[in-house]
Amino acid sequence: MEMTASEVAVSNIPEFSVSELSFALKRQLEGAFPRVRVRGEISQPVFPRSGHAYFRLKDENAVLDGVCWKGTLPRLGIRIEEGMEVIATGKITTYPGSSRYQIIIDRMELAGEGALLKLLEDRRKKLAAEGLFAQERKRPLPFLPEVIGVVTSPSGAVIRDILHRLADRFPSRVLVWPVSVQGDKAAGEVAAAIAGFNRLPVDGPVPRPGVLIVARGGGSLEDLWAFNEEIVVRAAAASAIPLISAVGHETDTTLIDFASDRRAPTPTAAAEMAVPVRADLLAQTLDFGKRTIACMTRALREASTELAGLARGLGDPLRLIEDRQQRVDVSGERLALATRALVDRRGHELERARLTSPVAVISAKAQLLVSEARALDGAMRRFKSEALQKYARAFDRLDQYGLRLQRHSSDLLQHGERQVEQTGKLLESYSFHSVLNRGFALVRDQDGQPVLAAEALRAGDTIGIEFGDGEVRARVSDGIAGGASRPAAQPRKRDAGGGNQGSLL
Repeated sequence: MEMTASEVAVSNIPEFSVSELSFALKRQLEGAFPRVRVRGEISQPVFPRSGHAYFRLKDENAVLDGVCWKGTLPRLGIRIEEGMEVIATGKITTYPGSSRYQIIIDRMELAGEGALLKLLEDRRKKLAAEGLFAQERKRPLPFLPEVIGVVTSPSGAVIRDILHRLADRFPSRVLVWPVSVQGDKAAGEVAAAIAGFNRLPVDGPVPRPGVLIVARGGGSLEDLWAFNEEIVVRAAAASAIPLISAVGHETDTTLIDFASDRRAPTPTAAAEMAVPVRADLLAQTLDFGKRTIACMTRALREASTELAGLARGLGDPLRLIEDRQQRVDVSGERLALATRALVDRRGHELERARLTSPVAVISAKAQLLVSEARALDGAMRRFKSEALQKYARAFDRLDQYGLRLQRHSSDLLQHGERQVEQTGKLLESYSFHSVLNRGFALVRDQDGQPVLAAEALRAGDTIGIEFGDGEVRARVSDGIAGGASRPAAQPRKRDAGGGNQGSLL
């Protein structure tokens, strides 16, 4: 069988499985784009429980899926948010499970200064709303700290400027915590340094600083971005040690400046804020000493002059003492005479006084006791008389209540008997037996239920007929089936002794 040209061409095309084709495309795409930088706007970011980040990079014409693995996210240095314009660096690959291509990102930076400023302003508003920049949180700097902690790069010109300025103003002990001041690791190292200084014990082997200086030289917004990170701002706000921020030049502003207790325009100015000028302190101390000596000299001179004037107003001390001795002698003689006169006067009063006999006192008390006993006896008799009268009146009232209760009980019984008798008569008048006694009869079916109409009976039914003097049983001899109307029954004549009552059927 011969094949056409088109059939021969189709048969020469190699055959792939779906997986083989997908992985072949994956290798081809990864080989063509091993490393790319893509600029776009982040859209629809998703953060599942796995810790990875999935989002889209888009511009006005196309969309590219992006993936950032869990271990890479902390190293990015920025937080993935909706609407951010970024420059992402990574490799292009495919995801065979859904037949799409994507970029796996290992580095990301904001695209342009405008995006950085917008992110900076949004972060500033967020932290300010939490109260981290409140003025009442700021603490005063110590006047003369014994130890100064500096967080900066150990190899830059900043630490040399600070040490040189401190040596000129007031030589102090300085502890340097070396950190990176630029790059992905800078924010974490600066925050760890601030927290590390705060964890030092007060009386530990390493002295605890009295003030902290976080310093860095000038640079662009991207260079100073580590000091705008949220982790650094929170560490500065949580520092228990007063903190001076000296990041960049005077025109540079970072978020740590708002959270610190004082902001210095330059690192040199931070050293000037930390310590006073030693020469000025010495001069001021000497001036205070001179003024103190002058004040003491003037006070002693004035006190001496005042003492001399008071001394001139005083008399001869010996004469004053002699006058006091003479006055003591006179007072002693008068005291001796007064004591003897007092003893004599008391003796005369005792002689004139007459003591009451104990027998007379006992007799008077006995008479008083007898009179009190009589008064008590009379009161008891009056009390008994009044009590007996009360009891008699109470018994009289009790007898009256008993008589009234007996009369009312009899009246209630008679009234009840009359009501029962009337009710019995009314019940008897309502009873159907009285109707039967007047010549009527009550017809019941075989179940004992009253028959209210002839239509309810059929031929052969057994019925009971109750008269006033008894009940008889009967059987229906004829009837109309289906409840149709039936001719009126002809009254039958009864025997002379059967009464004149007609048939109820």
